Amino acid sequence: MCSLDKINDKTTKAAFDKRVISATQHLQTYVKHRLYIAESTGIIPKNMYTSHGIIDEAIAKYYENGYNIDSDASTIKLSLFRIVDTDLNTLFKKEAFHKNTISTNSILKEELDNLDEAYTVDADMDFVMNEDLNDISYKQDHKHKHLFLYDDNDTSILNAFDIEEISLNNSKKKLGSLYSWLPLNVSNIIDLLVFGKLSFEEISKVKSIEVKRVEFIFNEVKEKFKEHID
Repeated sequence: MCSLDKINDKTTKAAFDKRVISATQHLQTYVKHRLYIAESTGIIPKNMYTSHGIIDEAIAKYYENGYNIDSDASTIKLSLFRIVDTDLNTLFKKEAFHKNTISTNSILKEELDNLDEAYTVDADMDFVMNEDLNDISYKQDHKHKHLFLYDDNDTSILNAFDIEEISLNNSKKKLGSLYSWLPLNVSNIIDLLVFGKLSFEEISKVKSIEVKRVEFIFNEVKEKFKEHID
């Protein structure tokens, strides 16, 4: 390889590396939020995992798995989201035993028994609503104090749900209720849209499901949440 070819090769690789780094902008926010929810609901211990660690590992896997140096930023972004999505799912399944070690198993059973809707826990430790999530609704039993207060200062979710007039304290309680009872595979889709800044089409590619299914889940959660705060 001549000197000019080497320079061009290094320039091409540097440009590609820059596209990879730029693709992590919203990925960082998404991973931080998924870890926050997992910590708040007792799935993983607090402060054990970091978004930087999760993303660094995902980037390493991306390079190790082979890549097309001509890939555009959008393609790279979706590839990284797929890796991170898989890694987080694996992590949450592995760490799910912490729900028992912090004595929340009986609490969860008690709370679930008091919901109007019937929930089940599948083999992957996801809370799944019966009837294949056709009714994505939830209820907070006020006689219990087990639901966490959601802390989202930039009100990203409220904005995504087109909700403006709600007090800060009340929004924390309602969002805490939402994330306490949504199955992980459902809140995952909400977070990909709200914090990952992905479109319905991009989410369908990351999750390998139909676009109309992604739209249905988001609209159902949005409508049920709005009904819940009215």
